[in-house]
Amino acid sequence: MRSQRKLRRPFLKWLVIPVILYAPVLAQGFQGGETHSTKNVLIISEVGTSNPAPATIVRELVSALTAEHEFQVNLYVESLESPAFQDEASELKAEKELNAKYQELHIDLIVALGPTPIVFMSHFADSFLPRVPVIFCGSSQEQTGYAKLGPRFTGSWLQLDPGRTVDAALNLLPETKEVIIVGGSSVFDKTNESVVRASLQSYPQSVGFRYWTDLTMPVLLDRLRHLSSDTVVLYVTLFADAGGNRFVNAATSLPLVIEASSVPVFGMSDSYLGRGIVGGYVLNYTQQGKIVAEDALAILRGSGSNTIAIRFVPSTYMFDARQMHRWGLSERNLPPGSTVLHEDGSMWQHIKWTVIVSALLVLSLGSLSAYLLYNRRQLKRARDERARLSGLLINAHEEERKRLASELHDDFSQRLALLSVGMEGAAELVPDSPEEATQQLHELVNWASELSTDLHTFSHRLHSSTLERLGLVDGIAALCKETSSQQGIRVNFSCNRKRLPAPPAVALCFFRVVQESLRNVKKHSGASTACVRLELAHGQLHLSVSDPGAGFDMKEVTQNKKEGIGIFTMEERARYIGAYIEIDSAPQEGTRIDLWKRLGQEHSGTEDVPATSEFARV
Repeated sequence: MRSQRKLRRPFLKWLVIPVILYAPVLAQGFQGGETHSTKNVLIISEVGTSNPAPATIVRELVSALTAEHEFQVNLYVESLESPAFQDEASELKAEKELNAKYQELHIDLIVALGPTPIVFMSHFADSFLPRVPVIFCGSSQEQTGYAKLGPRFTGSWLQLDPGRTVDAALNLLPETKEVIIVGGSSVFDKTNESVVRASLQSYPQSVGFRYWTDLTMPVLLDRLRHLSSDTVVLYVTLFADAGGNRFVNAATSLPLVIEASSVPVFGMSDSYLGRGIVGGYVLNYTQQGKIVAEDALAILRGSGSNTIAIRFVPSTYMFDARQMHRWGLSERNLPPGSTVLHEDGSMWQHIKWTVIVSALLVLSLGSLSAYLLYNRRQLKRARDERARLSGLLINAHEEERKRLASELHDDFSQRLALLSVGMEGAAELVPDSPEEATQQLHELVNWASELSTDLHTFSHRLHSSTLERLGLVDGIAALCKETSSQQGIRVNFSCNRKRLPAPPAVALCFFRVVQESLRNVKKHSGASTACVRLELAHGQLHLSVSDPGAGFDMKEVTQNKKEGIGIFTMEERARYIGAYIEIDSAPQEGTRIDLWKRLGQEHSGTEDVPATSEFARV
């Protein structure tokens, strides 16, 4: 938003509007959403948008523009001081100043907020930014002197009816004999006073009216402190007192009047509620703000102002329950359909939801406590078991790293060093003894071949490419053959299918279970034979690995926590793919590991061709 500087002119005041009011609109341009275009909106306000009533309208407008993502909006705000328009020359000078300031900015919409801006725009409808549509608000028709508005204007009129506020006050305080009308001496205050006088002129003579509108603030406050009990106060607006002292109407004047008044104070604006008035038939600035926002969005999206109907915003009965309680007034005497704000209600009404929510919370906590007490032992066991298995897994990882490092250093590193030394020696023999060098080179080639084979075997143990290349059946068959040739164990492998197109995760799990089982046969069992059986029946893949070796006590493993990491790893792999694993063993009775996994229909149909082989001890 372009900052506004105060011009040195007696007839016009440009006020700097608080940045926080328009920060959401300004920030919209920096959001991640795409901005298709920029719209410029000029707000011309009567008394400044820092006052509660116009601030309410602007807040609704800003909220709507902030939520709009079709375009970015730049707001420009001008605040006109009413004395600037005491004669035609002053108006012409103001129009010239504004035209010079905004004619190059491509303004898309003007919002005239208050009687003076509306009258100003009506007088210069043909010369001041003539092609820009105007939305008027913040005023009644009476306050503008029924200004004539052309087709570029649309908006909404407030409906001021002070007589209904007086009616409401008399219903609440039937002993009232006099109503004190409190107002100020500014041009805006005098305009409002004239509207109130005209409206109350035909009021029944059951009550008298006195206008305290030409007093200094100290005199006014002193009089308010000494009012009789059969009197009420009707507050209009007070932007300046008779001494020329300036005030912010609802923010400074009204609180002073409320504090000084010895009788209830009524008002005619919803912006006064919550600031000390009892209530009344109040102007609905909040509703008008919503209408302004709707009209502004319609125009900025392309609608013509002459296509948008002018609306009237009715006032509404609104009252403050705290002030009614302060003055001992009964809600039974309020007009039908009244809205009562800040209503505390009875003690039960005040605390019933707290009691209900608290009771539900106690019941819920009680149920939860019972559940936690019932399951505390099981949860503790699960935590302890997880911690133990995590420790086993960490230790196993460290042991495997140490084993790999040792094997790489003690075996492959030394063999590579010998190969390097041998190649240097052969290179030295070439000039003197070619035949001997040739023989040594042949030996080095054999060493390199053996080293390559051993490296292949070493990497194969880490990750078998055979499984990916050959499939599950041939991959397990190759693993069994390799174990027989390298570990000296005769492994019998059989399968009732030639091919088993299991999913990759399932195939890897079955392959690793066979690999770990055969490793345990060599490491713990002491058996010289093992049997691996793979079969598919009724959509279920079954693996069985057995050996007639030493076996172990399953009860001791479970209770005394001596289970190896290998068994834990197999169980975790089975759990990961949703399979079921069963380990059956006893001392000196061998070990049998069974793994079952139900396959989907797409993996259950292959030809029944047995694949059987035996790999004898090397």
